[in-house]
Amino acid sequence: MRLSWDDYFLKMAETACLRSTCLRAQFGAVLVKNHTLISTGYNGAASGVKSCLEQGDCVRERLHIPSGENYEICHSVHAEANAIIRASFDLMDDATLYIFGLQQEKPRSGMPCFMCWRMIFNARIGKVIYLDEEGQKKIVNVKVVDRGRILSYSERET
Repeated sequence: MRLSWDDYFLKMAETACLRSTCLRAQFGAVLVKNHTLISTGYNGAASGVKSCLEQGDCVRERLHIPSGENYEICHSVHAEANAIIRASFDLMDDATLYIFGLQQEKPRSGMPCFMCWRMIFNARIGKVIYLDEEGQKKIVNVKVVDRGRILSYSERET
């Protein structure tokens, strides 16, 4: 059976997540425009910084910091951010960002965090496609989504 374009690029994001250096969760991101790969990224330590994988220790785990809180206490750059950083700004206009996540070898929602949503908005990315924790595909049309609701601290749904 031939994969759809979305499934094809989600598989690429899944492969990218296998490069992650995070001990807690692995994420991969693929940025695509007109079915052409623009950039990839995975969550891992900033350039020149020793990763948690290399250190054998996650400071966030050690300090019992819940997921989604206190991002500043982490050496990693998110997969979405790495894909955006490595892409040409002009190519990102109306592109699609695919995100895949794993935690303890089980699916983890690829929904971007607040910081990554802001980067996605500023990069003029047109669509975000990710799998939720049930493995169901979620598609967010960034051009028409209520950005204020996404960036609010109330219950988030896309």
